Amino acid sequence: MTSLPSPSAVKLYLLDLQQRIVSALEEIDGKPFLRDSWERPEGGGGISRLIEEGNVFERGGVGFSHVMGKSLPPSAAANRPEIAGRQWEAMGVSLVLHPRNPYAPTVHMNVRFFTATAEGEDPVWWFGGGMDLTPYYGFEEDARHFHRSCHDALAPFGDELYPRFKKWCDEYFFLKHRNEARGIGGIFYDDLNELGFDRCFGLMRSVGDGFLGAYSPILIRRKDDTWGERERDFQAYRRGRYVEFNLVFDRGTHFGLQSGGRTESILMSLPPIVKWRYNWHPEAGTPEAELYTDFLVHRDWLA
Repeated sequence: MTSLPSPSAVKLYLLDLQQRIVSALEEIDGKPFLRDSWERPEGGGGISRLIEEGNVFERGGVGFSHVMGKSLPPSAAANRPEIAGRQWEAMGVSLVLHPRNPYAPTVHMNVRFFTATAEGEDPVWWFGGGMDLTPYYGFEEDARHFHRSCHDALAPFGDELYPRFKKWCDEYFFLKHRNEARGIGGIFYDDLNELGFDRCFGLMRSVGDGFLGAYSPILIRRKDDTWGERERDFQAYRRGRYVEFNLVFDRGTHFGLQSGGRTESILMSLPPIVKWRYNWHPEAGTPEAELYTDFLVHRDWLA
């Protein structure tokens, strides 16, 4: 039997990552994040860091969780039936930031580590994560910068990873019921163990450490742009797509709820103000229409 890699170094890294990201975001916003520690009756807990009604962020959450249980929930075992019924342990940092300014995009980032064990069986472990950008008004320089940052985070681990993980992201963050992308993508990966523990852990650190460089320049460039009620209305409408994806498709949301996670911490990713409109489409030639025609399509942003 092979031994289980120690998760202690992963946990220490994740706690430090959460604090570094929150400190940087507090400097940009000028308002402190709430700190809320929680425990889970079935085992484990976490630390939620949240900002609402900030100077820049209408809502933002940066959560750390380390939870465990005796039997895997359906969302975790669906793709790996051989681990159903095993004891499990999961830890990660997950964030979603919703700026108030419609020209500043929403962003999501997640890095996580998962193990499943059973007596007399080899342990099963993997890493997952990624980051993706959801603009309401598209800017090519922002999209190219974000994707270049994603590429550079993965480059030390193999040239094939960025195109592979970009494609995975394009396919994963897609609203099938609308035949529409959630945003301009980024990178996404799951079930990663093929590189060995040390290199997989190194890749996770590179993705986590690369987040601020990928997003902060975009946020700083857009957060003070002038906007009006038209832009605000379209932002609220497009945020509805974000809600639909998180509640209908997102594996992390499903895993958290099915495993008895803390609901407030799981759903702090949702935007505070959202609108739905029946069978609405933007007028051709408008900036709102350009989001659909020029940005919510699968493109090679590094070309």
